[in-house]
Amino acid sequence: MRSNYKQFIRNVPLHLMILPGLLIIIVFGYIPMAGLSIAFQNFSPIAGFKNMNWVGLDNFRYLFDLPGFSQVVWNTVFISTMKIVSGLVIPVLVALVLNEVRKTGFKRTIQTVIYMPHFFSWVILAGIIVDVLSPSTGIVNMLLKAVGIDPIQFLASNEWFPYILVITDQWKEFGFGTIIYLAALTNIDKSLYEASVMDGAGRWKQTWHITLPGIRPIVILMVTLSLGNVLNGGFDQVFNLYNPLVYQSGDILDTMIYRIGLQDAQYSVSTALGLIKSVVSFIFIGLGYFLAYRFANYRIF
Repeated sequence: MRSNYKQFIRNVPLHLMILPGLLIIIVFGYIPMAGLSIAFQNFSPIAGFKNMNWVGLDNFRYLFDLPGFSQVVWNTVFISTMKIVSGLVIPVLVALVLNEVRKTGFKRTIQTVIYMPHFFSWVILAGIIVDVLSPSTGIVNMLLKAVGIDPIQFLASNEWFPYILVITDQWKEFGFGTIIYLAALTNIDKSLYEASVMDGAGRWKQTWHITLPGIRPIVILMVTLSLGNVLNGGFDQVFNLYNPLVYQSGDILDTMIYRIGLQDAQYSVSTALGLIKSVVSFIFIGLGYFLAYRFANYRIF
């Protein structure tokens, strides 16, 4: 009992360090959850919360009956899944390649270059992407013209737009993921590589039997955390790049919430849609934790 008390006193400074972040989460994460009751009301900002009529699940029924709702759900899942898969594969491959670079200066330069887009907002990057993909003056279409290919309306084509979202998202974020996996690679015991060389293992076998198993825990962690983004297609990116011509393939749940809630002032319906997203994301995160423990014997908590 006394030892537990001493341990608690010794950890008080650590608990105090957590306190500011905990307060921020409570104020901005948990207290606003009281507003979820709007999803079950016919809400009006003028009348306020107390004078609202409870409508049960009517907002959810109205939402499911909206034309094009199933297409929006498909767009969100399709785009998000491609982002999750590419966001795992590309950073791992780049990290493995950079890990083989022995010139420190060159390696750090590459890291800085690929990491830099992570710090720019989608407002800035969207302007760059629009200019680069312009059908008349964009460098991509100018190169296509040079080889005899007609200009492509990348940002006005339902066929191209989802893939443009995935490619540009990876351009912005794969550098961040690469640094995470490079940090994981530094924790692998170097004596394992030395022993494998003595056994005659080449670079490929070292990568397959030492490097990849060595970063497996962080890969499992990143996959588990990313499962909660199955219904998050990336509002900032899509909002700054899409237009009515690509609603069929580029409209996602977040942009639908924006239009219904802020443009059409249907606050109850948009809250209902946001609640559905949160519940599904919670289920997928819980499923990810279970699968990580069940099949990889890995626990985050």
